[in-house]
Amino acid sequence: MTAYAPVTDRILGAVRHAHKCDLDTLAQNLPELSWNQVFFEIDRLSRRGDVLVTFEGEGKYIIRLPEHKKSSKPHHERTK
Repeated sequence: MTAYAPVTDRILGAVRHAHKCDLDTLAQNLPELSWNQVFFEIDRLSRRGDVLVTFEGEGKYIIRLPEHKKSSKPHHERTK
């Protein structure tokens, strides 16, 4: 991704690449963005259901993609 990619694309790409990561590590892996930019975008994406944020204690929040965002199958397709 280029430095000019939208913030959302950079954050989702980093989460997709890591599979799951804590908020501070995510911010460190995106040095071109401030911690606040990452936090606000994760908050927005979480409210939309595009990422899941779980609290793991001691101030650590884990970010990951929801299962339905990882799958390439449409929601209406049944699995056996």
